[in-house]
Amino acid sequence: MRRAGLGDGAPPGSYGNYGYANTGYNACEEENDRLTESLRSKVTAIKSLSIEIGHEVKNQNKLLAEMDSQFDSTTGFLGKTMEALKTLSRGSQTKLLCYMMLFSLFVFFVIYWIIKLR
Repeated sequence: MRRAGLGDGAPPGSYGNYGYANTGYNACEEENDRLTESLRSKVTAIKSLSIEIGHEVKNQNKLLAEMDSQFDSTTGFLGKTMEALKTLSRGSQTKLLCYMMLFSLFVFFVIYWIIKLR
């Protein structure tokens, strides 16, 4: 006659643990443990991905800030250039016309000279 000790477990066919048979309960526990571990690994992957996304967003924001300052300096440079062009266009048109005529005559004589030498 054997006496059930602490390590012997429940006798076969016993329905403890909320009405589940021991084998069914163990199977459910194993499946829960497996699903819990799967969920834990997925949560860890999502956490690391979100941290990487955060780092990338910080880098992109820094890059955008640098580009913004460069665009601001370029806008200032273009504004100064446009002001200089406006000032130039308000100046004497006859002087500009004289330079264009002299350049045209120079080009004409160079072409004439090239044709004459052939």
